[in-house]
Amino acid sequence: MHMGNPEVAYMPDSIAKTIEIAAPVERVWDALIDHEKFGSWFRVALDHPFAVGAASTGYMTYPGYEDYRWEARVVAIEPMTRFAYEWPATGGDKELMESGVAVSEWTLVEFMLEPTALGTRLTVTESGFDKVPEPRRSNVMRDNEGGWAEQVKNIRDYAEH
Repeated sequence: MHMGNPEVAYMPDSIAKTIEIAAPVERVWDALIDHEKFGSWFRVALDHPFAVGAASTGYMTYPGYEDYRWEARVVAIEPMTRFAYEWPATGGDKELMESGVAVSEWTLVEFMLEPTALGTRLTVTESGFDKVPEPRRSNVMRDNEGGWAEQVKNIRDYAEH
């Protein structure tokens, strides 16, 4: 059996989801960047508006997760184009989140908007998983893969109505 360097094995570094939304870019952007509107479809109660370089804090409002904290750092707000933040790669591990142990691995979440003939193409990418140690990496990627599949539908439904 060949015992090579495990770093050589290919491991995906990111999750990407793209969805077509039948709403103008301005409406999708507003749903992303207005912290209260973001909170309604993402199911989080945020303490403050988003600001580049600032911490974003709050609590999840998703049923069963109401006592989970939200923590992020806003990286970019590029009007009508890109909204990005970093957040700790806890994968919803409540013990890890509440332990007070700082998770040093943060992943980058980017929302990219493109106008299309029918409205808006939204691509959500979460990257930086290569920094997260196993087995947490696999758990976080699996949980977030499912989470983003649901969240892109949530913002589509929110923006289209």
